[in-house]
Amino acid sequence: MPRVKRISEVLEILRQKDCIRNIGTIAHVDHGKTTTTDSLLAAAGLLSPTLAGKALALDYLEEEQQRQMTIKAANISLYYEMDGKPYIINMIDTPGHVDFSGRVTRALRAIDGAIVVVDAVEGVMTQTETVVRQALEERVRPVLYINKVDRLIKELRLTPEKIQETLARIVMEVNRLIEMYAEPEYREKWKVSFQNGTVAMGSAKDRWGFTVPQAQKRGIKFSDVMRAFQNNDIAWLQENAPLHEAILEMVINHHPPPHVAQKYRIPKIWKGDVDSEVGQAMLSCDESGPPVMIVTDVKVDPQAGVVATGRLFSGTVKEGDTIEIVGRNISKRIQQVTVYMGPNREIVGSLPAGNIPALLGIDDARAGDTLSIVDMVPFESLKYVSEPVVTISIEPKNSRDLPKLVDFLGKLSIEDPTLVTTVRPETGEYLISGMGTLHLEIALTWIAKAGIEVVASKPIILYRETVSEKGKVFEGKSPNKHNRIYLQVEPLEPEIVELIRKGEIFEEMDRKQVAKILRDYGWDADMARNVWCIDPRGNILVDMTKGIQYLHESKALIIAGFQDVMERGPLAEEPMRGIKAILVNAELHEDPVHRGYAQIVPATRRSLYASILSADPILLEPVLKIEVKVTSDLLGAVTSVITSKRGRILNVAQQEYITVVTGEMPAAETFDLSEVIRSATMGKAFWATEFYAWKPVPASLKDKVIQEIRKRKGLALKIPEISDFVE
Repeated sequence: MPRVKRISEVLEILRQKDCIRNIGTIAHVDHGKTTTTDSLLAAAGLLSPTLAGKALALDYLEEEQQRQMTIKAANISLYYEMDGKPYIINMIDTPGHVDFSGRVTRALRAIDGAIVVVDAVEGVMTQTETVVRQALEERVRPVLYINKVDRLIKELRLTPEKIQETLARIVMEVNRLIEMYAEPEYREKWKVSFQNGTVAMGSAKDRWGFTVPQAQKRGIKFSDVMRAFQNNDIAWLQENAPLHEAILEMVINHHPPPHVAQKYRIPKIWKGDVDSEVGQAMLSCDESGPPVMIVTDVKVDPQAGVVATGRLFSGTVKEGDTIEIVGRNISKRIQQVTVYMGPNREIVGSLPAGNIPALLGIDDARAGDTLSIVDMVPFESLKYVSEPVVTISIEPKNSRDLPKLVDFLGKLSIEDPTLVTTVRPETGEYLISGMGTLHLEIALTWIAKAGIEVVASKPIILYRETVSEKGKVFEGKSPNKHNRIYLQVEPLEPEIVELIRKGEIFEEMDRKQVAKILRDYGWDADMARNVWCIDPRGNILVDMTKGIQYLHESKALIIAGFQDVMERGPLAEEPMRGIKAILVNAELHEDPVHRGYAQIVPATRRSLYASILSADPILLEPVLKIEVKVTSDLLGAVTSVITSKRGRILNVAQQEYITVVTGEMPAAETFDLSEVIRSATMGKAFWATEFYAWKPVPASLKDKVIQEIRKRKGLALKIPEISDFVE
């Protein structure tokens, strides 16, 4: 097999669509994705075979190597020959830890096939389920690689029959996920099985593996594998069943080339007219059509500036061409077209549809943006499975570092949109909110590596405020008493909140489409037609007035007042969630001078706050789902840990030699969870958490939590009353 060092040597293949595969590795943390990709790099001559399995080459950040986990999604293009035909495999190695699931979401938009890596001992875990669900939602076809089979032989000393039972159970669990989350037409077609070669098994660390068809072709039986381990002859396995052949042949045979995948993926991820010129060009992956690219990853290179990487669905991108960021009216000239090879970029000059180019010069691009030269409907926004639930406040040790810190925080939020950075003007604090404590820890590490010394607070849980019943209508007067706004709040249906969270209805969406969706969910036609504002946190403002003079001119100001209140609720100035605010009436002064920003916004806020306080406001806390795998003798220890942390056991399932405990617990109780679980189970438990839901803080704790938040924010300890806003 030829050893290819540089992508420029195989540029010709990048122009042949049926020779391209765009794939990614997805899995639970520590199941061996990056170790698996090491074998593939060695096969393409990009890594010494002796280092494969140990180098973790795609974990190219020092932080990733030290923590032995993937943090950023790494792109690489591999060259491989099968039956004398050359192929280019564009691969993205994604993170497995739930705190970095935003990067998985972005990577899935760029690929057509996913290798689901599952640890043979741990089996399908929480994050496995999450990433498989994400892949199927993007119509990305999964194949399965069961890793660490050596552990079943060496650690658990299972008999060949037991090993086969264990592997068959993992296949069954993955198929159960496909049955549950795939669309009807792909359920049966995409299920994995040993017989058709969509399941590979092996050990990435020892670089051996095979699919059943390969084993039959080569005359390898499972008893040969057992014998190789008994004789300590792993070299025989590496020689007769190399892992890279098993995986790459499975990918080439079962993952579609770009022009095949785009036919069924485009209608799912793009809501424009597929019969239009641009729609047809994308369906057929036409390299001579108008260029259309979705940006899935943005990095800020210290030397080159912003590098926008993404999937090119149509047309060809060339150096010197001008391209537009759709919907944002920004035109930029492409300075360089490159392809990522791990941490390095290779300049290729131009690339046709079906590939994953990395473009320089598009400085304003952000993950989720659509790039094109034609006026078109942008791609569906990327939907993240989790929300930021933990925050820390930071300030520089030396005030001279302040501009540098502001600049670096901007760069961080460009690279990772799930990391939210805000400034609290009243205290001058800089807040970073993330998916979990690890997410924030990594952000702090990067700040330190940029040479900025900061002081960070302890992690703080983010809460939400909502109402539990319909509020009353209150009159909000403007400071000059010339304008009156009448608003009323009520709880927004949970399914509508979920649609907003998933990005299925959003502020920029055509209001006719919004009205149709809301009517389908049982809204009154009149109300569905008059949606004024959709707040991304899960709130809606509706206008139900009739024939109010000057209302149109004051609409933007009423929306600004509404957004202000949704950002800071009355209980503890935490963001609001699940609010339907209805504008019932308005009396506006005829002279525009008397109904400016300083008049209408305060009137809106007063009416809204009063109505919220009359609607039994409650505080919501983030609740995490926890899954723990232990031996049955430690079941009691695990359940007592969960219940001691205000948690609840949802399910206990027995799987041969392990017990799976599924539960839920508030995020506020999880800061010392790893130490507590380790000591309770003597380090013998496999466990994982992921964001589950927002749930009310128990009544017994509500006042205490509100007081703590108000004290921390420097607010008056007394919660405002209705009389503070209206007379």
